[in-house]
Amino acid sequence: MVTLALFLFPAFMAFAASSDLLAMKISNRLVIALTVTFFIVAIAVNLPLEQIGMHLLCAAVVLLCAFVMFAFGWIGGGDAKLAAATTLWLGFGVTLPYLLFAGMLGGLLTLLILSFRRLPLTPLIARWEWIARLHDKKSGVPYGIAMAVAAIMVYSNTVIFERLIA
Repeated sequence: MVTLALFLFPAFMAFAASSDLLAMKISNRLVIALTVTFFIVAIAVNLPLEQIGMHLLCAAVVLLCAFVMFAFGWIGGGDAKLAAATTLWLGFGVTLPYLLFAGMLGGLLTLLILSFRRLPLTPLIARWEWIARLHDKKSGVPYGIAMAVAAIMVYSNTVIFERLIA
């Protein structure tokens, strides 16, 4: 059970990254699964109710900020929901490093995609819809990839992770 719980969060992050890359969509089901499993794992590792409340507050603050950014058109709605569900797992202590890594990785990802879009797209590669979408200058950037990688980078510093390996 502990091993499964230990790998749930990274597996959800990998799924978020791959679905954003391939479909430019982060499923509501994934966000719900992340949220529900946080509570199951938090209870299983005896996380105090006060700490669970602080994790909830952290996620609420991030959700509010992310939806402001969504309203300005800076990020997608799926990215906003993913950020909140992710920080529910991370808590206040790890959220700032997560956001910094996500920002840096997102900037790098954006530069790579912009560079890719300057190259001609061969018919052989253009057959794959997700590659053609990435190449389209009117398309956005699958920022969920950067968010997922950043989350996996900081996961081992979370209270949940520490309690799972203890």
